[in-house]
Amino acid sequence: MKKKSTTVPSQETQTEAMKIAKATQKPGQTKDQTKLIAQGIEKGIALYKKQQKEKNRQADKVRKKQQREKQRQPQESTENEAQMTVETKSTRSNILPWGLLILSWIGFAAATLIEHSFL
Repeated sequence: MKKKSTTVPSQETQTEAMKIAKATQKPGQTKDQTKLIAQGIEKGIALYKKQQKEKNRQADKVRKKQQREKQRQPQESTENEAQMTVETKSTRSNILPWGLLILSWIGFAAATLIEHSFL
């Protein structure tokens, strides 16, 4: 049986998640609800970081493979350099995933608050 590894988010991630949760906090929202939202944001950030690490690993493998091919075939060096530049640019982190993550949690918080206000 595989054990599920539980990684504790860094202090920086926790404080960032709490800031976001407090920024989206609605009047009448309890501290526990805010804490749960912050935990969800932490999980989202952890998942995003994990995905980025995997993308970087894959890009690194491709880059190393291209370097090996480049050493074998020096006359094709300019084509390989152009491809490496394009792939390096595509692996940089983007603000869009972070924005979507924050918006999704704002929506989650709003839906939770609306649901609790009708109870």
